[in-house]
Amino acid sequence: MQLSFWTYEGPPHVGAMRVATGMTGLHYVLHAPQGDTYADLLFTMIERDNKRPPVTYTTFQARDLGADTADLFKEAARDAYERFRPEALLVGASCTAELLQDDPGGLAKAINLPIPVVGVELPAYQKKENWGAAETFYQLVRAFARPATTPPERASCNILGPTALGFRHRDDVREIVGLLEGMGVRVNVVAPLGAAPSDLMRLGDAHFNVVLYPEIGGVAASFLKRTLKQDATKTVPIGVGATREFIAEVAALAGLEASVATEACRLPWYSRSVDSTYLTGKRVFIFGDATHAVAAARVATKELGFAVVGLGTYSREQARDVRDAAALYGLEALITDDYLEVEAAIEAAACELVLGTQMERNIAKRLGLPCAVISAPVHVQDFPARYSPQMGFEGANVIFDTWVHPLMMGLEEHLLAMFREDREFNDTAKPSHLGGGKLPEKPAGDVAVLDAPLLQVWTAEGEAELKKIPFFVRGKARRNTEKFAAQRGIANITVETLYDAKAHFAR
Repeated sequence: MQLSFWTYEGPPHVGAMRVATGMTGLHYVLHAPQGDTYADLLFTMIERDNKRPPVTYTTFQARDLGADTADLFKEAARDAYERFRPEALLVGASCTAELLQDDPGGLAKAINLPIPVVGVELPAYQKKENWGAAETFYQLVRAFARPATTPPERASCNILGPTALGFRHRDDVREIVGLLEGMGVRVNVVAPLGAAPSDLMRLGDAHFNVVLYPEIGGVAASFLKRTLKQDATKTVPIGVGATREFIAEVAALAGLEASVATEACRLPWYSRSVDSTYLTGKRVFIFGDATHAVAAARVATKELGFAVVGLGTYSREQARDVRDAAALYGLEALITDDYLEVEAAIEAAACELVLGTQMERNIAKRLGLPCAVISAPVHVQDFPARYSPQMGFEGANVIFDTWVHPLMMGLEEHLLAMFREDREFNDTAKPSHLGGGKLPEKPAGDVAVLDAPLLQVWTAEGEAELKKIPFFVRGKARRNTEKFAAQRGIANITVETLYDAKAHFAR
């Protein structure tokens, strides 16, 4: 058995809690020992929700194992119904309680509560959190979804997949609902986030389904396709190109014109601007859940001009999709849930930007690399108080800010280093609008300039490397390099001379 300090996903019952906590009118009775109640903190502290998750624990202890733990569960189920009066009860066991084999689903049905009871069996030692969320949502849809009593209107849809504790799910839903309504598509039900069991009964009233997060909504969408003949979207609208494709796909399903205003989106403007050329070809390593990792790779290459040098996921159920995406960039996908493997791959890739989870943020910090978080697992700072979606055109603006700014700050630090001894930009100079400041004294240890003029020649390789430097500092870099070479009697200026000079003037 391998011990782990960090995990990308929790056990599957945490996925079930994400579904239950996102819904209304549903209560989750979890057969669990006292130590398995930690999951409450995920919702109240990380997501900063103002209500406790709708979960009742049996919280059996060691002394209870000699008695009948099944009676403890039945008592907890009765108390949960009497106290909360939910529309339906969801029942299951945590990874520890699973070993007792008490069958929560059968026990709950045996006490004949006057509400529907849905049992979920989640194999905690083979599956993990996202699978648990997908299985729980599927079982709920299977239990409650009904065919429409009248033919559904063509321009209507359900949105499937968002849950509590999802990476920007609430903001994504708001963005996509606005986009769909702007197209003239009526949103029938959003589930599981914000839905009640009675809402799941109305899923059949929509003409098609929009699947925003395949890891969670994909299984339920396939069930609805088989039973209710509802088609589902396949494009996840992250990035400008994918959002436009999503609009075209929705329009085809709804029988509408695919026309939505995009003037508010800044990413296409940036991609056409001269500023973007400073970051063209930047090497980026991407790791996260399958949906966000694949989308990030597309945005990075097609819309920002980065070079993807690593792509991977911890979502083993969607590994094929990530492998297919990695092949487009000539890469072998990294499929692992071991953060040490990810760290080794990031180091080996020699990347300049990391796009990943909270795990990769910590790895990048140790390696001195800029990082932007694109996927769960996340820190509390990735649940911002402001509106900050990842999907749609406003999501593209957020991506522009969070991905480009770390690189631009790195470029700014590079420029400050290059101009450190310049008349206007050195540490002791006055601001330029106040007039020239005092020049710094010549640094101690510099070699004196040769009395006789030195005939200097740039090698072809050195000149080619110089041209890679942004034009607005290229002249300064040339002068600094020639000054450095003259002080040392170097006549042929090579690539090594250029970088030696850069290191010298950046001291």
